[in-house]
Amino acid sequence: MKPSIRVIVNADDYGYFACVSRGILACHRDGLVTATGVMANGPRFDETVAWLAQAPELDLGVHLNLSLGRPLTAALAAAPGLRDGAFDGKFAALAALASGRWPLDRVAAEWRAQIERCRAAGLRLCFLNSHEHVHMWPALWRVARALGDEFGIPHLRRVRPEWQGMQGWLRNLALGLVSMRVPDAAEPRFLGLAASGRLDEAAVRRALGGLAAGGVYELMCHPGDDDATELDAPHLRTYHAWTLERQTLCAPGLRAWCAEQGIVPCGYRDLDPGRW
Repeated sequence: MKPSIRVIVNADDYGYFACVSRGILACHRDGLVTATGVMANGPRFDETVAWLAQAPELDLGVHLNLSLGRPLTAALAAAPGLRDGAFDGKFAALAALASGRWPLDRVAAEWRAQIERCRAAGLRLCFLNSHEHVHMWPALWRVARALGDEFGIPHLRRVRPEWQGMQGWLRNLALGLVSMRVPDAAEPRFLGLAASGRLDEAAVRRALGGLAAGGVYELMCHPGDDDATELDAPHLRTYHAWTLERQTLCAPGLRAWCAEQGIVPCGYRDLDPGRW
């Protein structure tokens, strides 16, 4: 029998917005999502984390954050490089790191606090990744890897560029350069960057078509329910099509196509049987 192709369908951004969190849970219940990364500094954290009790088969990780919302630690909140006490996007974060305004020990303390908040809520954590992929900065990769070792969290997303024409060329160039300085890790091969934020059925088929039998992959996604009263930031609306992704990942035809291709949605727990 031909070996199956295992794909972890991993939804980013759980816990920050209630409508996004509801959409992720719908995609787990009715669609292909098998894992989600939790944003521990989200203003809806306490409310949304309680909903995860409804989804015991959903694998959970921490979506480490330095670019959206407010820091959990007073030390980082007091550091320069924030706007009105809140993170000001990935470029501001990386500039603050490069200039030394955010010492790495403060960043490590902030990410440790985010992990500890998730653990205190009773979440079983099996992976780490980060909002806007900032952990791919080599110094931050080392921080994230050390925290994973400290807390017994085995998996750390290794993002790779995906070239499709000139779309996202600057992001791909930056990721390509930094990934050369990040150790190659035995992690599921990362997919979904090319259509990040707007993953339709054609993009999923492009990403998953022709994968190697017996391989293990991670498909990043950003599903949700688009509530304009909650998701009102212009830069978020430019990047994301939450409802499109939810509809895509819940489409019966896509699930049937995956079965035809020998693609089996799985979780991190399937890679580490007995651990979770």
